[in-house]
Amino acid sequence: MNPKLRKLLNQINAKKIEVQDLVDQDKIEEAKAAKAELQKLQDKFDLLKDVEDSEYDEAVNEIREGSAILVSPAEGETADSFAAAQKEFADAFRGGFRNGMSEGTSADGGYTVPEAIETKIRERRDAKMSLRQEVEVVPVRTMSGARTYKKRSQQTGFTLVTEGGAIGAKATPQFERLPWAIKKYGGYFPVTDELLEDSDANITSILTEWVGDESRVTDNVTIMAAITGNLTPYNISSLDDIKDVLNVRLGQAFKPTSKIYTNDDGLQWLDTLKDKDDRYLLSPMPSDPMKMVLAAGATRVQVEVYPNAEMPSDVSVPGTRTIPMIIGDMKEAVVLFDRKRTSLKWTDVASVGNLNAFENDLTLLRAILRQDVEIKDDQAIEYCLLSIVDTAQYSYEAVTPKGTENPSEEGWFERSGNAGSYVYTLTDDTTIQNGVTYYERIAL
Repeated sequence: MNPKLRKLLNQINAKKIEVQDLVDQDKIEEAKAAKAELQKLQDKFDLLKDVEDSEYDEAVNEIREGSAILVSPAEGETADSFAAAQKEFADAFRGGFRNGMSEGTSADGGYTVPEAIETKIRERRDAKMSLRQEVEVVPVRTMSGARTYKKRSQQTGFTLVTEGGAIGAKATPQFERLPWAIKKYGGYFPVTDELLEDSDANITSILTEWVGDESRVTDNVTIMAAITGNLTPYNISSLDDIKDVLNVRLGQAFKPTSKIYTNDDGLQWLDTLKDKDDRYLLSPMPSDPMKMVLAAGATRVQVEVYPNAEMPSDVSVPGTRTIPMIIGDMKEAVVLFDRKRTSLKWTDVASVGNLNAFENDLTLLRAILRQDVEIKDDQAIEYCLLSIVDTAQYSYEAVTPKGTENPSEEGWFERSGNAGSYVYTLTDDTTIQNGVTYYERIAL
């Protein structure tokens, strides 16, 4: 986009805010006049863009060369309406997401992503393994509230009544309130200024891919944090312990709908279990070969596996690997309150970590999503820990951060001690710290 168009786009965004402010002040006539000026600016922008934009010819060449990135409209949405939303989103990005909206604190700022683009982000997020698909998701429109659930109770049946005798009172259903408060999660994404000149489709594809992938990982991490932070770990060491969890600790109330959720390490352990005839107990599900089921006697339970980076094992104790295994019905146990509101904002002058947008000629994009995860029934799942002997051999190599990573999520280590007796521990840092050297563990 040339400077003239970019200047016009900034004027359009400023005029939109002016119209909104006038309406909020009940100055309707002035708002109508400002809206007319806005329409003139928009018409001028559209005319210049039609004349000067070579995007169509570039798109034709990309399609012929097979390098085009195609983003299709969602189900029930027309191609024209999606193209309009895509154009609005791309133009807003080029203009710096100036039409800010916020709720909660005025410092949030940012551009609220249109629903059509939000749908694409959700599709990208759900295309890979996500714990969000396993829990109850409740869309909400406010920043806090409470939801009513019927409490679990032990039914005792009716009491015997003799002829002419009084009927005893029975306990009535009890309910409890589960409060929730939306929290903000965000991150930065550096992009080159060349993206500003790219096609609407490419801008939409690149940004939705980034936000969608980060949203999925955020879901997995926050759901795991809710479980590990609210449930008492139960140590297991064998297949019999898993059967005990299913048959006794969860019981028939939850066993029929239970699954095992674990990581790559847990999959490796389960995949080595055999019966007395030396047959492996983990096998593909007959109805869906892409899914796995653990079968042992009368026990058959589906297994879901997540990457170690998103559901990490604890290797802080040398020679021991403690593997997380969540067993139970996640939809009955966990609820995610989704504000369904993603906001974006960018800057070309700020510094984040080792990145200086002004010096490096970059644009730093910030994304914020809003949600909350709560435990609604701690009897529906068991947070189990399986400790095994860690026989793997590793080396540790220093990493060179780009500046925007989350060291804890990356699974990086910090080093202490002296040469010849170094100790490597997983870092708790969530942002790159100056003066700290981070290490990556590599299996030999």
